[in-house]
Parts: sequence; structure tokens; C-alpha cells
Amino acid sequence: MNTPKDLRYTKDHEWVRLEGDVAVIGITDYAQGELGDIVFVEVETEGEELDAEEVFGTVEAVKTVSDLFMPVAGEVIEVNEAIADDPALVNSDPYGEGWMIKIKLADAGSVAELLDAEAYEALIA
Repeated sequence: MNTPKDLRYTKDHEWVRLEGDVAVIGITDYAQGELGDIVFVEVETEGEELDAEEVFGTVEAVKTVSDLFMPVAGEVIEVNEAIADDPALVNSDPYGEGWMIKIKLADAGSVAELLDAEAYEALIA
């Protein structure tokens, strides 16, 4: 299983990568593996300001639908249109082409409060 060291993680299996004052968010390799083949990703929160732990969308796999939770507070400024056309990108490249949203952070320091790779690996072990 792949857990990049340069990302931060949540107990709900989302990851965060900082790009300046913007955070890129997706689901972890572990999460996509547990869900199985992803057939649909729905995010209708673009332009909205959401708090940490709020639902920003859903991911649908063959057997289940799961909520996607905001790891940190911020405004959803971009949704990955590529996964609307090809949701399997979340399975094949969860940390790259399979990202889900970009947010403008309410507080950049809040990312440091998330789990590092070692803590996340311990959580799912």
C-alpha cells in the first residue's frame, strides 16, 4: 500500500497536499482499495465554505456509497473534472490524477494537526 510521506491524512481516509495556500484533497490508496471499483464521484460543493468534518461529496463503488469529509476548513475552489469522466482514476492514481477537490484554506496551520504518514499507517494496520 502506498502512503506518501509528504501528505497529511485523516482518520476518515482523506489525504491533503499543500500547494501554497491551496490544499488538494483526495482519498487514500487504502480507502480506494477498501471501496473497490469506483464508479461515480459526486461533488456539488464548489464555491462553498465548509468546516472540517463536513461532507463535501460522495464516492460510489460497486458495493457501497461513502461520504467524503473535509479534512480542514476552507472554500472549495475546484473540482477534478477528470474523475467525473473517469472515476477509475481514483483507483489507479489516488494521489495524482485521482485527486478530488482543491480548497482555499481557512487556516493553513490546521493541516499540521492532521496525521502524518506514520500515524496514518498505524491507524490502518
